[in-house]
Amino acid sequence: MPISAQHVRDTVTAYLADHPDEKDALSPLCEVLEQAGDVIASRKEFRGHVTAGAVLVRPDGRVLTIEHRALRTWLLPGGHVETSDTTLRDAALRELAEETGINRDQVEPDGEVPLHIDVHTIPANDAKGEPEHPHFDFRFLFHTTADAVELQEEEVTNYSWQLADTLTTEPLRSRVMTAVRP
Repeated sequence: MPISAQHVRDTVTAYLADHPDEKDALSPLCEVLEQAGDVIASRKEFRGHVTAGAVLVRPDGRVLTIEHRALRTWLLPGGHVETSDTTLRDAALRELAEETGINRDQVEPDGEVPLHIDVHTIPANDAKGEPEHPHFDFRFLFHTTADAVELQEEEVTNYSWQLADTLTTEPLRSRVMTAVRP
């Protein structure tokens, strides 16, 4: 069964229980969720839709980043959810494996609740007929000892294991720094 509006609501509720100070920042997500219902997971929902990302950390505290071909920027592995995904965390794991070749059996999830939920705007893509629209990116923390990466070259042009303190987005940076401290 595809990701439902109820699953997204439950995930947001669990996240806000840990981070109540982010309620205002997530109000655009909550508004679209109430309007869109179960199509919140469809990449064709241009009021905004959910995406899933993986914050993959090695024991040395380095975080995997990828260079996204279309956006020409360094990001965490992740992307759109598919109809075969049953949870946002599973979508993050699938995207991680697709983009980097690092399989589920090489990672250890760090709980069911996202480490961070980011609301950001994706620019219009005329070639795909997509207007500018928001992504509601549910970022989950995973640990690994793997470092061999096989890139999905259609979407990803490069990768790098970066020190956690080089992440620029807050509060993601602080949360990753806390997670990698011994």
